[in-house]
Amino acid sequence: MPEERLQKLLARAGLGSRRACEEIIAEGRVQVNGRVAVLGQKADPERDEIRVDGRRLNFPASKTYIAVYKPRGVLSEVDSKDPRRKVRDLIPVEGHLYPVGRLDLNSEGLILMTDDGELAHRLTHPRYGHEKEYKVLVARRPDEKQLEAWRRGVVLEDGTRTAPADVRVIGLAGKGAWVRVVMREGRKRQIRRTCARIGLPVVKLIRVRIATLHLGTMKPGQWRFLTPREIAALKETVFGGKGPSGKKRGGK
Repeated sequence: MPEERLQKLLARAGLGSRRACEEIIAEGRVQVNGRVAVLGQKADPERDEIRVDGRRLNFPASKTYIAVYKPRGVLSEVDSKDPRRKVRDLIPVEGHLYPVGRLDLNSEGLILMTDDGELAHRLTHPRYGHEKEYKVLVARRPDEKQLEAWRRGVVLEDGTRTAPADVRVIGLAGKGAWVRVVMREGRKRQIRRTCARIGLPVVKLIRVRIATLHLGTMKPGQWRFLTPREIAALKETVFGGKGPSGKKRGGK
């Protein structure tokens, strides 16, 4: 096997996105053959001994892909020292699984858990702009001015402007309404911050789709392995007919 950059190998081993793995290397937590690794270093997992925090990494031949319905009050973070329950605690499956598509504490819905670091990187990095779909219950029925502002993009309290989004009312609920939101970016608490700016308090927020993966009929706290068809569809969307290296599948 040819040598690859360490951050890519760490991501493949399920330690997070390549950006997160670069931070792990910069912190001096990675050793290759007994020596502290540096950014830009390459290694061959079949020949070199790679350790993170003293633990030797294994590179499984097959990857794990799990859809989970994160309930409200459960943290998305895996490595947080916060004592509250985490989404990883919902899945009694061994291995280092990384959450794709994090949700804040009071939001719920679909999270993909996987040890496929390259797929996780492609799904979460802003440059790739994969769709995420949400159902949002707001306390007031939005008027057309509020909807148009949301669709065009809103300047948040920190001065940044959100990207355009597909926003439409899909149902009424008392004095409020359910709104379907499809967007290609994911700033921290973006929907809640947007709604606060346009005067639509959020009552409930559920993510129902990440790219081609749907929440379906799952209930809070439930999880399941992805089907081969779902995995293939995700990879086709993420890599566009090309492998993780950027080469066309089946090419020479």
